[in-house]
Order: sequence, then C-alpha cells, then structure tokens
Amino acid sequence: MRPGRAGGRAAIRTTAGMTLIELMIVIVVVAVLASLAVPGYRSYVLRTHRVEARTALLSLAAAQEKFYLVNNTYATRLQLTGAPPDGLGLSATTENGWYTIAIADGANAAGFTATATAAGSQTADRDCATFTINQLGQKTATGSGGGVSTACWN
Repeated sequence: MRPGRAGGRAAIRTTAGMTLIELMIVIVVVAVLASLAVPGYRSYVLRTHRVEARTALLSLAAAQEKFYLVNNTYATRLQLTGAPPDGLGLSATTENGWYTIAIADGANAAGFTATATAAGSQTADRDCATFTINQLGQKTATGSGGGVSTACWN
C-alpha cells in the first residue's frame, strides 16, 4: 500500500460535461434573449418594406406627369389598354409584392390620387398600412386603425 491512502483505491471523479441544470439555464437565457430580439427585428423588417411602397408611388407620380404632358390629362389605369393608351404600363403590385398599387377613381385632367395598400405579411404593419400621393405631391399614410401619419414617408 502507498502512503497517504487508506485502504485501497481512492475514487477520483472528473466531470467532462454539463449537468441538466446548467443546460436548462442556458436554454432559458437564450429564450429570453430571443423573445426580446424577434419583435424588434420584425418591426425593423416592416419599416424597411415601406420603402417599396414609397418608391412605387413616386415612380407612379412621375409616370403620371409624363402622361399628362403628352395627353393633357392624367391616366386612369396602371396597365396599358385601348388604342390610344390610357394607362401607364405599371404593375398593380410592388416589386416584391408587399403592397398593391391603385389609381383612385376620378383621375382626370384635374388630378389623381394613387394608393399603395399593404398586402401579405406586410398587413401586420399597423402604423403605415396605406400610403397615398396626389398630383400636387401631397403624401399621406394611414395605419390600420385609420390614424393619419406623415412620419411613414420619412
């Protein structure tokens, strides 16, 4: 027998992994961080998609002005129809489909109003669900609750 040992082999254990409690603590911390990050990220994504609506409406307004110079009236349709074209040749949806675009009834030589309405998952944007622009360049936006906001165009 060796000195310092009493009665045979001493059991020396080393742990090489994590306990179940440690693993559960890590999972809880990750869940808390995710619950804080996901809503913020979703809000950011909705705000970035608003650019698509603004771009489409500004392009539509520019196309309307070109149409007016040639025809002395504003177009009543987005798509081209009829022998003398009465449309702008634009799509009824934005590039990635986050908004639908329309020219309001009543477009004529006096003016037009165009709208971009949220579609698909963008309808979750409660602050800026609908964007509008008219022949004077006046821009407004309304939320799903009906409140008007000018901050959506910024």
